[in-house]
Amino acid sequence: MAEDGAVVTVYNSNAITDAKKNPFSIKVGLAQMLRGGAILEVTTAEQAKLAEDAGACSVIVSEHAVRRGVSRMADPSLVKEIKRAVSIPVMARSRVGHFVEAQILEAIGVDYIEESEALTMADEENFINKHNFRTPFLCGCQNLGEALRRVREGAAMIRTQGDLTGSGNIAETVRSVRSIMGDVRVLNNMDEDEVFAFSKKIAAPYDLVAQTKQMGRLPVGQFAAGGIVTPADAALMMQLGCDGVFVSSEIFDSADPYERVRGIIQAVRHYNDPRVLVETSSGLADAMAGLSLSEDRIEQFGTGGI
Repeated sequence: MAEDGAVVTVYNSNAITDAKKNPFSIKVGLAQMLRGGAILEVTTAEQAKLAEDAGACSVIVSEHAVRRGVSRMADPSLVKEIKRAVSIPVMARSRVGHFVEAQILEAIGVDYIEESEALTMADEENFINKHNFRTPFLCGCQNLGEALRRVREGAAMIRTQGDLTGSGNIAETVRSVRSIMGDVRVLNNMDEDEVFAFSKKIAAPYDLVAQTKQMGRLPVGQFAAGGIVTPADAALMMQLGCDGVFVSSEIFDSADPYERVRGIIQAVRHYNDPRVLVETSSGLADAMAGLSLSEDRIEQFGTGGI
């Protein structure tokens, strides 16, 4: 049984650890240690070291984008190389539902595992039962119901996501964050007897909905991801109520990646200080270089689609 009473399915008798020895509260506490920071996506040990020097709270390992074919977890040898290169926590991605990839990542000692929709899905119906792992998991979501379902499965951190293609379009991320925050505000103003119907409406476990109402926020850390390429973008996510941000590896393609990374990290730390935001946003004229919306999206704006 998991700590909160949910039944935990063991995949076989020797592959997965006992959930009682790895309480969910401990995993949530480990994830909370990253609050107020920026997590950088990296593809090489050099990028990971640069991110650490710039003040990133963690790095998430990714391989170079695969334009065609199946995208899978990063090569374990790359993950181990990056772990040797930095002292900050290292994350790595597994495919949705691919618990064996998660077992491999746990075996090589990653600090956090992301069950990622950015990779090709391995199981279109089921997510990993994350209660069965020692390592904390993070999962993506776009609304409150989805977030709480992932928490029930054992996610210790939620990544509120928008466009993960590296287009620089933050609009979808803003939409997802506002959707969650809006539902939480609605929930806070409900009578106790209305919570049952609300939990049914969003298809989320009642006890987690009630806990969210009591806390006035998600019961786990909430980071934002997708389209965050400038300090202003990062500060926007923080002011909307997020605990931190993910930044894609495209940021390392700029002329001075250290300054850009450092600017975003400073913006996360001082998101309510306009003077710091002015300083970190200055001299970043190439911030959107190579990052543009698709032609279809531009046409939608031009024709009044929004």
